[in-house]
Amino acid sequence: MAGPETPELAAAAVAGGADIVELGFPFSDPLADGPTIRLAAERALAQGMRTAACLDCLRRTRERVDVPLVPMTYAALLETYGWERFAGDAELAGATSLIVADLPVDLRPELRRVQLVAPTSSDERIRLAAEQTDGWLYLVTLTGTTGARSELSPELAPLVERTRRLTKAPLHAGFGISTPAYAAAAAELADGIVVGSAALAAAEEGASGLERFVASLRAAIN
Repeated sequence: MAGPETPELAAAAVAGGADIVELGFPFSDPLADGPTIRLAAERALAQGMRTAACLDCLRRTRERVDVPLVPMTYAALLETYGWERFAGDAELAGATSLIVADLPVDLRPELRRVQLVAPTSSDERIRLAAEQTDGWLYLVTLTGTTGARSELSPELAPLVERTRRLTKAPLHAGFGISTPAYAAAAAELADGIVVGSAALAAAEEGASGLERFVASLRAAIN
């Protein structure tokens, strides 16, 4: 989540083995997110992390790391800031792509972004998302919000199998992947994993805690 400590945390994640860093741009009503990311968003907003401040945070993070940086937010933020303005300013600040969690694939097709598909997505929607996505396809592994779970979602394997029949795009699985064991299991199915809530929890111990956690995930999937 964008904040004063984000550039240091991003550098720690990369040192631990992260290939991509997703930066949350906080929104007051994050419908896709569970309690951990909601709390992080509330803290960021309390720290004054509005869009301009988040873009500056992205810029400072880009100065620290050279991996792809992907801001993740919600459509209302872009609507308020301006769709084209946001896309241009994010790119200038160092963004590689975008994730807009609540923006359907058939809206704003001109906005280059990573598309999300879920177990509830039809084959037609998956095909369209794969055609429109920027680089890779984000597989939402379960029906629900982000957050750590007690087991890897049983919906992931069927979703991967169905999606692979429809596209050759790389598939990265997220939502509910919180431990090295879950990461390894998900990586057996998908091409990559996305870890959010568990990484934020690890970051509560500071940069060194986050680096150790990411390194444990990297070791597991290697």
